[in-house]
Amino acid sequence: MFTSNPFAALSASIPPSVMQTYIVVMIILVAAGTLFDVVHKGSAKFFFQNMRKAKGARPVGGGELVSIAVQTAVVDVLASGEFCNPRRRIAHLLGMYGFVVYVVATAVMVFNASASALWTQLWWIGGLMVCVGGYWFWFFIRVDVAAEGNSPLRLMRADLFILSLLASVTLGLVWAATGGGAGVLFGLYILATTVLFAGVPWSKFAHMFFKPAAAFEKRVSKANGSCANLPTQTRDDPAQRERHSMELLRDAPMDMGLGIKREAPRHY
Repeated sequence: MFTSNPFAALSASIPPSVMQTYIVVMIILVAAGTLFDVVHKGSAKFFFQNMRKAKGARPVGGGELVSIAVQTAVVDVLASGEFCNPRRRIAHLLGMYGFVVYVVATAVMVFNASASALWTQLWWIGGLMVCVGGYWFWFFIRVDVAAEGNSPLRLMRADLFILSLLASVTLGLVWAATGGGAGVLFGLYILATTVLFAGVPWSKFAHMFFKPAAAFEKRVSKANGSCANLPTQTRDDPAQRERHSMELLRDAPMDMGLGIKREAPRHY
């Protein structure tokens, strides 16, 4: 089971060219959906305008920009450094790396039916990593479940990405474990996978391309000092001072009062 290419067995029922065409169509849908998402939400326009308008205290040279890009790639992208919660970070890394391995192995096995058993093993490992990280996040780490006590079965539009991802990978593994073939499980697997890749404009799929740009822009703004132009949450701001009816809190630190909470904070 862990060394047999399930897509090779599928070729007895469906021509390999059909699955290869399907893979290409999914790639096109992801690219088109991401571009639509960027244009519709104005993400790229926002970042370019923000970088042009930012007036830093000093210019950032080319060498420093390269260093910032490397730090962004290593810390923010490869290590998911934006997550302070260790459990959330581990779950995200499992899902991210598992998904990359799973997708690459899928493409290799579809386009090369005689691919070595190593690719099949990587496909299984990647899929299981996605399931461990994804289900761990869904049932135990989600902020509305862990901190707000909502039911893990509560569904929202923002859950489209994680749910379609888990459905696609889970059905794919179950389909392969039951021998493959062009049956009902395969149809459900294709349906969930299509929703995952075709639903980019309505899900959080595009954030994997958007977040590195946001992290890079944030590091650049810190390096050139332009982040100092942002509004601050301090008592120096009259609006912050006057928004409290209690005289005591008008001159108090911003984090004063958190000790009255009866439950320890659960960070997302």
